[in-house]
Amino acid sequence: MGIPIYQVDAFTSEPFKGNPAAVCLLDGPADDAWMRRVAAEMNLSETAFAAPRSGGDFDLRWFTPAVEVDLCGHATLATAHILWETSILSPNARARFHTKSGVLTAARVDDRVELDFPANPPAPIEPPDGLLDALGIAATYVGRTRFDYLVEVADAGAVRAAAPDIRRLKRLDVRGVMITAASDEDAFDFVSRFFAPGAGVDEDPVTGSAHCALTPYWATKLGRDELVGYQASARGGIVRCRVVGDRVRLSGHAVTVLRGELVAL
Repeated sequence: MGIPIYQVDAFTSEPFKGNPAAVCLLDGPADDAWMRRVAAEMNLSETAFAAPRSGGDFDLRWFTPAVEVDLCGHATLATAHILWETSILSPNARARFHTKSGVLTAARVDDRVELDFPANPPAPIEPPDGLLDALGIAATYVGRTRFDYLVEVADAGAVRAAAPDIRRLKRLDVRGVMITAASDEDAFDFVSRFFAPGAGVDEDPVTGSAHCALTPYWATKLGRDELVGYQASARGGIVRCRVVGDRVRLSGHAVTVLRGELVAL
């Protein structure tokens, strides 16, 4: 028997949009080197590896094609979606994941998956050498979070038109860089894009972990705790966001597009 593996488009209700993640369901702990090889083979921005633990919880780890990451939203959403879809968890059960970022949970809310993640608000900084030149844009704000730089620009058009120098961004001492602006569409409060060449992902289609920073940032600016963000990548995706104390709730849809099994063990 092989190991079940799925591909899920997260933060979208339409196949072939949002952010695709591979979800690998393990019986127990797996070798790190093997997980890295599987993630490189899947060649998606993240592959999630979930293994059961006592009490009905799961260990969860995430790998890009190049490195393991400490936090990933869309692959967590995808994993919860698969656990419910395969009846490993009952429809009303909350998924609890033990991760490098602590215990994360996911619940079904209406027809969406809602993630409970730690907020990661940015602290303002002076732009480091090379950042704005690599992005090729002017900034109205630059901040740094635990993982990334957050750069606000003048308008949503500048976010969509940005064509950063990926090789220069890769030299920065962070996982990635998010650029953002207030939305020019009534359906959304803000737009963003996320570049993480240092983690092996030139541009991530829809980034849950980036919204751990974008949510508190825009909630403070706009004076509201509930927001809707649009990540303006080529695939695009919608993230519903809510600030709850020092946590954020991020929700979105998910669509399974592939079911199979790994036979190279």
